[in-house]
Amino acid sequence: MKKKAIIISIKGPTLSAREKQLISKEKPWGIILFKRNIKSLAQIKKLIQVIKKNAKDKKFPVLIDEEGSRVSRLKDLINNEIDANFFGNIYKKDKKFALSLYKNYLKSLCKNLTNIGISINTIPVLDVLRKNTSNVIGKRSFSENKHIVKQLGEITIKECISNKILSVIKHIPGHGCAKTDSHFTLPIVNLKKNILNNIDFYPFKGTSAKLAMTAHILYSKIDSKNVATFSNKIIKDIIRKKIGFKGIIMSDDISMKALKYDLITNAKKSLAAGCNLVLYCSGNIKDNLKLIKSVPFIDKFTSKKTSEIYKILR
Repeated sequence: MKKKAIIISIKGPTLSAREKQLISKEKPWGIILFKRNIKSLAQIKKLIQVIKKNAKDKKFPVLIDEEGSRVSRLKDLINNEIDANFFGNIYKKDKKFALSLYKNYLKSLCKNLTNIGISINTIPVLDVLRKNTSNVIGKRSFSENKHIVKQLGEITIKECISNKILSVIKHIPGHGCAKTDSHFTLPIVNLKKNILNNIDFYPFKGTSAKLAMTAHILYSKIDSKNVATFSNKIIKDIIRKKIGFKGIIMSDDISMKALKYDLITNAKKSLAAGCNLVLYCSGNIKDNLKLIKSVPFIDKFTSKKTSEIYKILR
């Protein structure tokens, strides 16, 4: 499968001529949509149809970040005001009711996404809430209880797959231990590996997810020099070996302030460390072009995993 190792974004609610050409000729792995791309139900459906037409690929991956509550790109189209923590709190009181409620919620959400033409949702957040967890995670997390996070996370993955939606677990190997927001600064976590392994890594272990997104965090006791997205030690020794994740690893957005280099260097460092795909969310056409020309085509491993994903997608 010939695709570039990058997921790009676009500027507005329609494709420009340059964006059409980029999708057609440069072959990005997928496109992620944001609120700036969405004006109405008819418009977003049409946009996705045009994206897939230019990609010459009926199953071309179209991603969205539709967690609910404050992270809802479709808030003007669907009622999705519930956050993950809501379900985690109900789970503590009545497990059976919580699971039934959450599964019904996921079925409805997936139905809305497939109706629009979206194939991948970047949920669930598997970060475990800590006492000083940054508000960037906050109620996006299911719980401070790692077992609840793991169980509700796995239900998310399986329910989405049964409804032909792929999920992306995040932020591997765990963002709950970070006190600052990686959109604006580099969070540094000084916890020992055994503590991280017992709490933060736990929900990611044994997952059936096909895709995972990295955390832009520096875990100083594991790799004191490199943010996780740039760290061979984190990606290969922790995510691949200790956690045992076997799917496609994508970076979080390489334009976030936690990463200190230029976009092309950020992309190259991510891939060199072991990320299979890089994610770019700002939608600047010039940067899209520079990046897509600088990254390689996906390797055999990613191609094989992508083919497996295509068997699930509509």
